[in-house]
Amino acid sequence: MPTRKTSTPKLSARTKRWRKLDALHHIHPFTQTELLNREGVRIITRAKGIYLWDSEGKKLLDGMAGLWCVQVGYGNKDLAQAGCEALRILPYYNHFFKTTNPWTVELAAKLAKLLPEGHTRVLFANSGSEANDTGLKLIRYYWNLKGKPEKKIHLSRTLSYHGVTMATSSLSGLTPMHGQWDLPLSGFSKAPAPYWYGAKAAGYGDIGEDEFGVLMAREMEKTIREIGPDRIASFSAEPVQGAGGLIIPPPTYWPEVSRLCKKYDILLHADEVITGFGRTGEWFGSTIFDLEPDIIAMAKGLSSGYQPISALSLGARMGETIAGADEELVHGYTYSGHPVASAVALKNIEVLERDGIVKRVKKTIGPYFQRRVREIFSNHPLIGEVRGLGLLAAMELVEDKIARRGFPRGKNAGLICRDHCFENGLVMRAIRDTMVLSPPLIISEAEVEKMLSKARLCIDLTAADLGVV
Repeated sequence: MPTRKTSTPKLSARTKRWRKLDALHHIHPFTQTELLNREGVRIITRAKGIYLWDSEGKKLLDGMAGLWCVQVGYGNKDLAQAGCEALRILPYYNHFFKTTNPWTVELAAKLAKLLPEGHTRVLFANSGSEANDTGLKLIRYYWNLKGKPEKKIHLSRTLSYHGVTMATSSLSGLTPMHGQWDLPLSGFSKAPAPYWYGAKAAGYGDIGEDEFGVLMAREMEKTIREIGPDRIASFSAEPVQGAGGLIIPPPTYWPEVSRLCKKYDILLHADEVITGFGRTGEWFGSTIFDLEPDIIAMAKGLSSGYQPISALSLGARMGETIAGADEELVHGYTYSGHPVASAVALKNIEVLERDGIVKRVKKTIGPYFQRRVREIFSNHPLIGEVRGLGLLAAMELVEDKIARRGFPRGKNAGLICRDHCFENGLVMRAIRDTMVLSPPLIISEAEVEKMLSKARLCIDLTAADLGVV
């Protein structure tokens, strides 16, 4: 039977204790702290496969793979053993002082074989934010080395997400990230997102997807010309926009954007933090859209989230220029290429290859998931559009399907649905009023059915709450 939100149940002593300590001492990311402390935090104590359990024993199907990242599922013994072995042998050493370690060397070499052609040089960091922040520094450094120091403007898109440092927040096009921190910094500019479903509400009328894709590229070119191509250093973009609402560009978009980057000599910075390591059915999303990035940022699926690690790869022209510079590269982190994180990431890639997980997303489980999510949700009265790729899917909740009109602010359709999901044992993310699924890549067809059944129940409950029939 469906579960509706009820009064707070009686909690165990340990849950009460952990909630109290958390409220006293822990400030959470992207959270209204005072409100969370009143409600009480959810405490996850263990996980296995695609499931999580909280401190009260409640089981949750994790439809978001943590934060888009647990590719091989929870509890993989191979990854745990790899990390444990590295901890015993070399728990830490840095890459300063003309030093390296075997795991990081092997990981860099392995990535060079999987990455798009020309990406043979790799730098390591600890998070997607750090990787993208480093990328911006390297882009500026590249143009300085090339004798073009005037190329300093970083172009990205509205509704984009690239991280939470001062620079990557400025690069991001999610404007709520800016006000609290007096951002964006200077040197950042935005082009429109290729968000076709929102085109009508944005005043573009009933434009077709292909026409809209070209139009968005033309709008980007207009921005380039207004700023001046000689001032623009790079264009940063996710192959598929994730935290902006799972925006999948029309087929006409990327060919035009790629052409513009080449025409105006703008470095293409691909943010593959979400789309890397099999999520789309390819090792990297750039492959799907036939991109030729100059620099690629990766994290999340690199270690399936088992260890904090990220990386940047440099294409041929950036790699040769920077590696060949006759001076010290003044950059690096204490934990860049940490031996334990590198060992786990290396084993994670081995598992993805050995078990054919990426191929499975492309050939079997991905197509199955895409077919079923459309069969179940396309005609739902609350859902305006279903979109997806590989093991990524989004269902956009709308007030009027014909007009493609969303709910007014204050209705909080997405948050209502998200609360129903937690109450009914599902983790499904709400991005504004778009419900997003990104399950572990090991999910089975039977588990897909369980996940979508729970999602359907929660969307039905939301429709009833909102009076949509």
